[in-house]
Amino acid sequence: MPFFVQLAHHFLPETILAVGVMALILIGAFRGERGFGLVDEMAVGILGLALVAIALSSTPDTSIFDGAYIDDGFSRFMKALTLIGAIVSILLSVDWLQRNGLEKFEYPVLIILSTLGMLLLISADNLIALYLGLELMSLALYVMAAFARDDGRSSEAGLKYFVLGALSSGMMLYGASLLYGFAGTVSFAGIAAVVSTSAPIGVIFGLVFVLAALAFKMSAAPFHMWTPDVYQGAPTPVTAFFASAAKMAAVAITVRIVITAFPGVKDQWRQIIIFIAIASMLLGSFAAIGQENIKRLMAYSSIGHMGFALIGLAAGDEAGVRGVAIYLTIYLIMTLGTFAAILAMRVEGRYVENVSDLAGLSRTNSWMAFFLAMLMFSLAGVPPLAGFFAKYYVLLAAVDAGLFGLAVIGVLASAVAAYYYLRVVKVMYFDEPAPAFDRAPMALRAVLGASTLALLGFWVYPSPVMDAAAAAAKSLF
Repeated sequence: MPFFVQLAHHFLPETILAVGVMALILIGAFRGERGFGLVDEMAVGILGLALVAIALSSTPDTSIFDGAYIDDGFSRFMKALTLIGAIVSILLSVDWLQRNGLEKFEYPVLIILSTLGMLLLISADNLIALYLGLELMSLALYVMAAFARDDGRSSEAGLKYFVLGALSSGMMLYGASLLYGFAGTVSFAGIAAVVSTSAPIGVIFGLVFVLAALAFKMSAAPFHMWTPDVYQGAPTPVTAFFASAAKMAAVAITVRIVITAFPGVKDQWRQIIIFIAIASMLLGSFAAIGQENIKRLMAYSSIGHMGFALIGLAAGDEAGVRGVAIYLTIYLIMTLGTFAAILAMRVEGRYVENVSDLAGLSRTNSWMAFFLAMLMFSLAGVPPLAGFFAKYYVLLAAVDAGLFGLAVIGVLASAVAAYYYLRVVKVMYFDEPAPAFDRAPMALRAVLGASTLALLGFWVYPSPVMDAAAAAAKSLF
């Protein structure tokens, strides 16, 4: 297939982002400090255009660029989620950046660069493409974590994320070198052929290192150590981007590599995934109980939710991957809605982050209290909200695969986690009112309302998500 045909048919979203980000850098450089508004609006348009390109794509599943990159149903589904997360993250950030004097055109440029890395990562079909996508995503995220450079907490978050991220990159490279050395190829299909019956011990060691590096990017235990400090210290819109789009890409490539490159050693990698899932669920459930800062609470919440998503992957079959896809879709909606509410927590022009600042919100802003309460109930997995169905499908896949113990631990961890979600609801509805919040910008109110309605409406009309997730899972098998 000619190179330009490949670009137009199977690489169009990435091409749009790559060309668009170069144009935005030039516009920002020429317009200087006046360039933020135009670059920000154009960034949303570029990401939206890439999303439209994915939505309108009807090409067959194809491997291109000599097997380095694959365009299939699973990659298109996960790219759509990633782009939605990036678009909403930019919309959530505009007011925060303006109020904090950080209207720099580099911010939307960094988001697009990181998103481009995520799209490359999701479609990676060999170890070299995987590493290139991972680093392009990560390098931009390191800078974004420290974007508020006059804030000590933000600089600390960026430094911690960078140092620990460099460690995870080293683990990834070491694991990839072991896989190449013992399998003799970097392609996922080639590795699968080598380990179709039995795997050399070096391949297993390489797989362990690769999964450890990917667990770091997912902020799954026991590689979660950066998450609470970075979530709290980074600018809140950046935290929202970390918790939404970046998680989609990290989980997607984890699913792809174990399903497509290691189907012959399922019993080996399943043990690793089960351990990470249990550790993440338990740590996320218990460590969040004592948190007073809502961003730290959401950090531990995200660790727990990654554990639940990995339950579906542990099943190792099509139903399990479908469960993961459904879970990530609902998790994305819940996360973006919750961070819209956190960004709306502003008293007399000052942003506040403690759970106690939500006290009595039902009496000072009843609509915001209702929307946030619905998000908390959904995060806890209370029916009939979408969060319940997210957990239901991954637990169902685990039971069908014979992983009864893992499913039981998931249910128990969910019951523990419900405490700190319901505590937020209790504070909003039963505590004495704290000072009322300032009126939130329209973008925050729109995201908060739309996400809540989506969670409420899922049980009424789930078929679009269910059908898309089923098609995405089918393309991997």
